[in-house]
Amino acid sequence: MNNIMSTRDSGTGQVEKDEEIGSDTFNLAGRAYRSRLLLGTSRYPSPRIMVDAMEASGAQLVTVSIRRMNLADTSSGSILGYIDRSYYDLLPNTAGCYTAKEAVLTAKLAREALETELIKVEVIGDEDTLLPDVEELLKACQELVRAGFQVLPYCNDDLITCLKLQDMGCAAVMPLAAPIGSGMGIRNPYNLQIIRQRITIPMIIDAGIGTASDAARAMELGADAVLLNTAVAGAHHPVQMARGMRLAIEGGRLAYHAGRIPTRLYAVASSPTEGMIGRENP
Repeated sequence: MNNIMSTRDSGTGQVEKDEEIGSDTFNLAGRAYRSRLLLGTSRYPSPRIMVDAMEASGAQLVTVSIRRMNLADTSSGSILGYIDRSYYDLLPNTAGCYTAKEAVLTAKLAREALETELIKVEVIGDEDTLLPDVEELLKACQELVRAGFQVLPYCNDDLITCLKLQDMGCAAVMPLAAPIGSGMGIRNPYNLQIIRQRITIPMIIDAGIGTASDAARAMELGADAVLLNTAVAGAHHPVQMARGMRLAIEGGRLAYHAGRIPTRLYAVASSPTEGMIGRENP
């Protein structure tokens, strides 16, 4: 990712420097990433478009679904064969698991095959909504943390669940913005704000992002990163959308650090009224 830096004269002769995006690294499980966009590798029209979208997104960490691929196949025709592992870190996930037992077994297979301690834990409780089964999720994460994994759980936007996951030693929490693949955007920003204020580990917004403005909003709320797949893979032009997401996340991160103005019920003039022509001063 290219560093972005601009300079301006403050009027005192001192040159001020804007924050360099490249120096604002995202630290996760002992690794530092320049990009705060995590990208999925499923449902692209073709492997070539997937690779081009990955490049356009600037992502350095990409997710792969363990239960939906042949881990032994790293040929040029497999998903793993298309991913340059000298540049991209892999984040295997347990998508498709409905019990803690399934998720733990899948995670262990991923660690053996892909040689990574990172694991995104999904334990689904309902086929229609794909919402997490919190009880089974907590059981799976507890066991995987004890087994030495760096655990990133996909969870509800629920503070208590996130606090429990943090307390057991998870590397991050990944609350949903909306149901997986729905594209509905952030449904409950207030819950996400509360989670951000109360937890000290990274918060990655996962699931439900539909377009660039959703990603920017997630970052403006204080998210450390955004994970998405369908919003890019299912777009009419995935590569363009990947670049749009990249720029949105960068812009949202800068806006979060810059600090937005307070909202007001009435207008406040942006220009001073004192000394205006034709206006009598008191």
